[in-house]
Amino acid sequence: MKKKSCTWPGTDTLMLDYHDNEWGVPLHDDTKLFEFMVLDAFQAGLSWAIVLKKRDAFRKAFSNYNIKKITKYDDKKVSELLNNEDIIRNRMKINAAIKNAQAFLKIQKEFGTFDKYIWKFTNYKPIVNKWKKMGTIPAKTEISDEMSKDLKKRGFSFVGSTICYSFMQAAGMVNDHVIECFRYKEVQRIDN
Repeated sequence: MKKKSCTWPGTDTLMLDYHDNEWGVPLHDDTKLFEFMVLDAFQAGLSWAIVLKKRDAFRKAFSNYNIKKITKYDDKKVSELLNNEDIIRNRMKINAAIKNAQAFLKIQKEFGTFDKYIWKFTNYKPIVNKWKKMGTIPAKTEISDEMSKDLKKRGFSFVGSTICYSFMQAAGMVNDHVIECFRYKEVQRIDN
């Protein structure tokens, strides 16, 4: 018998693997948090399936998300990224990734880790929602509005409220699996 699941991954194997193993799992590793910030920004206006297909190429193109290296990217590196057909080539998003890496380092310096900073928005624990249907899940919330505003104030870009909420879902800050999904209870038991 097939397990009940969220419907958004469809039948795409990459999307299913992401849903079944990553989405909604509480994440506390700064490098992975930065990766999701970058990917969510690049996803703006596109589908998550496109981003997942290019995920390995992004990792390679962006120095395995070595934040210190990314802060030093110059015009030559930006040009190289704009010519990399394996990633989403958008100058504004590439520049945002560099700018966000710089802001990310400032937060790490102030809070010790980005993890300590970002999880304060949910009182350092995941928000467990109880959605019955995918269509009732919001695109943004008051918390993502607040996060977006604070990140922008700290120098981040491509961090609108919808992108922030998508990031919160990816990083397990919210459990937005529908209640009948087999992952709904599983992600609640995962202790990172």
